[in-house]
Amino acid sequence: MIIQLEPTISAGQKADLFQQLKAIEVKPAEVSTQFGHYIVGVGKKEFDIRLIGSLPGIRDIHRVSDDYKLVSRKWKVEDTTIDLGGGIRIGTGHFALMAGPCSIESEDQIAKTIEHLKQSGIRIMRGGVYKPRSSPYSFRGLGIDGLKLWYELASKAGIRIITEVMMVEQIEDMLEYVDVFQVGARNAQNFNLLDALGKVDKPVLLKRGISGTMEELLQAAEYIFSNGNERIMLCERGIRTYESAYRNTMDVNAIAMLKAKTHLPVIADPSHGIGIRRFVDKIALASLMAGADGVIMEVHHTPEKAFSDGQQTLSFPEAERLYQQLEMAYQLRSSFES
Repeated sequence: MIIQLEPTISAGQKADLFQQLKAIEVKPAEVSTQFGHYIVGVGKKEFDIRLIGSLPGIRDIHRVSDDYKLVSRKWKVEDTTIDLGGGIRIGTGHFALMAGPCSIESEDQIAKTIEHLKQSGIRIMRGGVYKPRSSPYSFRGLGIDGLKLWYELASKAGIRIITEVMMVEQIEDMLEYVDVFQVGARNAQNFNLLDALGKVDKPVLLKRGISGTMEELLQAAEYIFSNGNERIMLCERGIRTYESAYRNTMDVNAIAMLKAKTHLPVIADPSHGIGIRRFVDKIALASLMAGADGVIMEVHHTPEKAFSDGQQTLSFPEAERLYQQLEMAYQLRSSFES
């Protein structure tokens, strides 16, 4: 059960509400976010929700049987839209493209990527300054100094930044220089990190775990929302299966299913989804037609010289063709939906 409270609810009215919930054996958890004040109630006893909904100070009440309640579509039918400012929005009716290198490498690379994005009308740049790598000897990013340089150049160009945070301790240092925090697949169930990101007023892109189920992804998003942050995007980036012909198994089914289960925007990552450059465009287009609200992809001016993930990274000309194809496909999808 989710109870939406009026902003004007008094302490006495809230005390009466908690007393009523106790009487019907419902355990309440209070959640305050940037946009609302909620009580999440968990209990097994049947009762008439009108008894609670008619109390003073209550805006609305909803039955939600899912374990993930706040991110469920069962109480919030309208889709959530993420506003990054400057006219940049992500969600239904606002298809978003996010592109950039796997790793931020140098000032020259940043400048070339920003120019490429500007020429293509793309206003969100992805990139990593802290890189979780399988080998401890691989390039692991430029850290906070690289982030500051990147932010300075991107801000001047009107470009928003999305980058991965790996530890709770990094959030405070990164906060001023990040527009969207990314939680990578390896941290999809790092509940301490999810709790901490719930306490900051910055959007979060949450990637599905390497072998995570949709239920686990939605539960992870619930951690962020229940700690006070409603500005969440879910990202399907492929899961590990027994198939070894490509990097991951891109679960395009999950995009359509997630759109049915949650009000949060759903983003597709075809670069990690297949891990093979020549097929990234096909997976991106399939993801869009499955209902994705955006695509995040890896691009580099010389992919064969990229410090990481060059095998799945598009060159600028390849990326430009895909941007155009995605725009045409989005118009086609919109005609089907209208």
